[in-house]
Amino acid sequence: MIRFALIGVGAGVAAAVLFASLTSGSLLSVVLFYLAPLPMMIAALGWSHWSALIGALTGALALTVAFGSVFFFAFLASAGLPAWWLGYLAMLARAAPAGGNGGSAPLEWYPPGRLVMWAALVAILMIGAAILYAGPDAESFRASMHQAFGQLLQVETGAPSGGPVKVPGVSNTRHLIDFLVVALPPAAAVLATLTNMLNLWLAGRIVKFSGRLARPWPALAAMTLPRPLAGALALATALSFVGGLIGIMAGVVTAGLVMTFGVQGFAVLHAITRGMNARPFLLGGVYAAVLVFGWPLLVLSLLGLIETIIDLRARVARMRQPPPAGG
Repeated sequence: MIRFALIGVGAGVAAAVLFASLTSGSLLSVVLFYLAPLPMMIAALGWSHWSALIGALTGALALTVAFGSVFFFAFLASAGLPAWWLGYLAMLARAAPAGGNGGSAPLEWYPPGRLVMWAALVAILMIGAAILYAGPDAESFRASMHQAFGQLLQVETGAPSGGPVKVPGVSNTRHLIDFLVVALPPAAAVLATLTNMLNLWLAGRIVKFSGRLARPWPALAAMTLPRPLAGALALATALSFVGGLIGIMAGVVTAGLVMTFGVQGFAVLHAITRGMNARPFLLGGVYAAVLVFGWPLLVLSLLGLIETIIDLRARVARMRQPPPAGG
């Protein structure tokens, strides 16, 4: 237990340093900030989820001493608790039903599809909490975001109330800020979901390379999402057209779930392209298109949604089976 505690303290200090790098204002610090959960996830996957929890509390206390109490809750909400929870779920296992040979039952590990789902749900909760912190209602939130973006873009405050706001070298700044206020919550949900999954993947690879990963590495092509998630996406999409805070929150949920189904779309693509000669070029082209353009992720999300509804991978597998002998 002492070793787990020491590892947790070390992971928490490393995470706090990565988190605090954002105060430097450099571009690299943004990347380091999003990697803050990584040390605690490594501790959870390689040692124990208790190490990750100790790391979360250690990092929060260290940042509180250095920068003030607001960093305690910010670190826990955006890095500490998400890292602990995802690490805990990733190493969750139960005894599978024993086979007929009377041998010992193998372990059934927490499904990778549900890990992806939780990466999105944690991101949604995190962004939702940030929205409520910025303002308890839609108008307060938008006013807070307008002020923040105005300061970020160095808007001149000398303009009369309700008059045009100008920034040197930037035209239609008011429209730009209006767009950013609308686009920020769903974009933040997508980015938070992606970084949660990326940090968990990196932690898994690092721990696997060190030989400490107890669970087998999951296959992306076999990943499946719970079917009720499709209904949740449909409901959230419908509610996102509602005005007020409900619409803003629903947009966050929609963005996070779209990202989740996009990952399942990649899983379907990996499965149905098996055996194709052009598979490396096809997969590489899709990955490159998503990275460069972004919008192809919507197509993959639709593919993942279709898979959840009609089990597309199983249908393709049945089509590829050879005909029965003598048939």
